[in-house]
Amino acid sequence: MDRPQGAGNEGLDATSAPPEVNLNVPSIARVYDYVLGGKEHFEIDRQVSAALFAAVPETSQLAKDNRDHLRRAVTFLVGEAGITQILDLGSGLPTEGNVHEIAHAINPDVHVVYVDIDPLVLAHGRALLENETTTTVITADVRDPDAIFDSEAVRELIDTSKPFAVIAASIFHHLADDEDPYGLADKIKARLSPGSYFLISNFLDDDEPRAKELQTAFLEGGLGTGRFRTWDEQQRLFDGLEMVEPGLVYANDWRPDAQTLTGSPTHTLYAAGIGRKA
Repeated sequence: MDRPQGAGNEGLDATSAPPEVNLNVPSIARVYDYVLGGKEHFEIDRQVSAALFAAVPETSQLAKDNRDHLRRAVTFLVGEAGITQILDLGSGLPTEGNVHEIAHAINPDVHVVYVDIDPLVLAHGRALLENETTTTVITADVRDPDAIFDSEAVRELIDTSKPFAVIAASIFHHLADDEDPYGLADKIKARLSPGSYFLISNFLDDDEPRAKELQTAFLEGGLGTGRFRTWDEQQRLFDGLEMVEPGLVYANDWRPDAQTLTGSPTHTLYAAGIGRKA
């Protein structure tokens, strides 16, 4: 299959898949890796990605905008807010500019726990973090936050009685309405200690045709998830928190810096914000 501009290479051979990976089922983490230009994906993931590129050829830029926002947000959390503990939900496969790398460039003592449901994330994460004492990766379902917070790995690295940050970048748009994303957000917020932060970024329905087209590609193109939500729907996820300036905005408008792409072709398709628990 021809590779769209910005997409990854031919990826992994089926023989390299861990036994627990179902090669007939696409993975959010692996599709995202392919869209970002990575190599940790299988044929089923590339087939699903083709539908996304057909709907919006600039899909790779959308993923890159999200990663760039994450870089700026982690820089704020560690460098300005003084956070030293981070729980990254649905972290995905290792890529350029991982959360712990961004954080450790500012403060090497920051503790990071990555969480993802894809077993390939665990395998690659463990290899990457083999010599790390402040960072780990676990396999868990973000739909069960209490199990995550109560896990041994999280309890060892994150003291939830003190301020910490929860990252939910590109998570809630993969939860359908009947999966109660607002209830999940409430459960996470209930576990935050005072002074903690909750980062959320999502696909945005800002009443433009491309959002509808890309949502259809996500929902009907094989992945089955990818709900674009309005500003009001996304703001509800932050209920009960104090919004960090500039609030919930287009991701590229959240504290842009010299590395932020001005005039991104996917600027209006992604929103992001950070809330703080008083």
